[in-house]
Amino acid sequence: MKAEDVRAKTSDELKTELDQLGKEVFNLRFQKASGQLENTARVRQVRRDMARIKTVLGERARPGEGKR
Repeated sequence: MKAEDVRAKTSDELKTELDQLGKEVFNLRFQKASGQLENTARVRQVRRDMARIKTVLGERARPGEGKR
């Protein structure tokens, strides 16, 4: 997911996406602990997507600061 894709979505869509990614990272951690995780890079990718979403939501919560 790219930053421009995140910025194109509404805040409600981003919150829903963040919730889904949180569940996914939980499941990935569970798979890792049980030795069933095949794609180890997916954990990092999901965490970075979550960070992008949180950054955009934070920028929207602080009007005026994001555009300098």
